[in-house]
Amino acid sequence: MYLTTAIKQDLFAKHGFAKKKEETGSAESQIALFTHRINHLTAHLKENKKDFSTQQGLMKLVGKRKKLLNYLQNTNIERYRAVLADLDLRK
Repeated sequence: MYLTTAIKQDLFAKHGFAKKKEETGSAESQIALFTHRINHLTAHLKENKKDFSTQQGLMKLVGKRKKLLNYLQNTNIERYRAVLADLDLRK
């Protein structure tokens, strides 16, 4: 599978709020995980244009990430801006 435990721990260590491998529930960690999955699914859909179930899953992930970004923007704007800069997202 493309998303192993080592990759997840690396994502959580780089993008977590406290920069710990064990911190999986913070908004930054979840946004980083969703971004990694979105990038993977986008590459898959470039090759398989008629895979509509994957396309539906991609849209759900984008919506979840958007909700988390909105939550972070409303609660702590500095953390929100740091996540956007760190993950090269635009909003």
